[in-house]
Amino acid sequence: MKIAIIGAGNMGGAIARGLAKGSLTKPGDIRVANPSPGKLQALKAEWPDMYVTQDNQQAATGADYIMLCVKPWLVKSVLGALKLNAHQVIVSVAAGITFEELAQCLVEKDTAMFRLVPNTAISELQSMTFIAARGASPEQIKLMCDLFNEMGSAMLIPEEKIAAATSLASCGIAYALKYIQAATQGGIELGIPAKDGMRMVAQSLAGAAALILNNDTHPAVEVEKVCTPGGYTIRGINSLERDGFTNAIINALKASMY
Repeated sequence: MKIAIIGAGNMGGAIARGLAKGSLTKPGDIRVANPSPGKLQALKAEWPDMYVTQDNQQAATGADYIMLCVKPWLVKSVLGALKLNAHQVIVSVAAGITFEELAQCLVEKDTAMFRLVPNTAISELQSMTFIAARGASPEQIKLMCDLFNEMGSAMLIPEEKIAAATSLASCGIAYALKYIQAATQGGIELGIPAKDGMRMVAQSLAGAAALILNNDTHPAVEVEKVCTPGGYTIRGINSLERDGFTNAIINALKASMY
């Protein structure tokens, strides 16, 4: 299986590195194209067997899967310029570009296609990646899920749910990071050095996530375990609610819908 990645920016480069680290494809079967050489040279230095080129067509020729990791406004020109065959599968990471819009760029309108929504934690193999499929076989769908489960967790969703899912997990990782930043600032005010505070808060979030992901539980149940009657934590929780914490999160998610 050969995979072409068009675009070696933050997301394209992270996907290339994640695939190279995985067990389902070899670095020598990964082809990466990018207009400028710097990012290609960095990939080549890490993975000498990886094929890199500044020519999109060279990367795409002979590839089984072609991943478009370019800005949304470049998809039409990049995809339209490629000479593809009917057996090649298109995988788009471009936000907001629908299957129908992708199909309009192709000669073969019934080409198997995927839309992917990873988040930036894919660079740490900890992405929550959403996958939507059109015209793909069960085997192709399983392969795509398996590939991205090796880079975190993958979930198959219908195309119409992509915008909401993007808000929750792709944009949402920024909201989690914003909490770390805010809590770190609070820690400084309480006398905790920023570097120490940031580590404390980040590990606390990792622990909170593990409680949810590894157990059949609910956040409300876990919060209740921490909030003893008359204790300090319940005072903080009530303060968060008085200041509109829940509504602020919900409003942010709604604002980030496209």
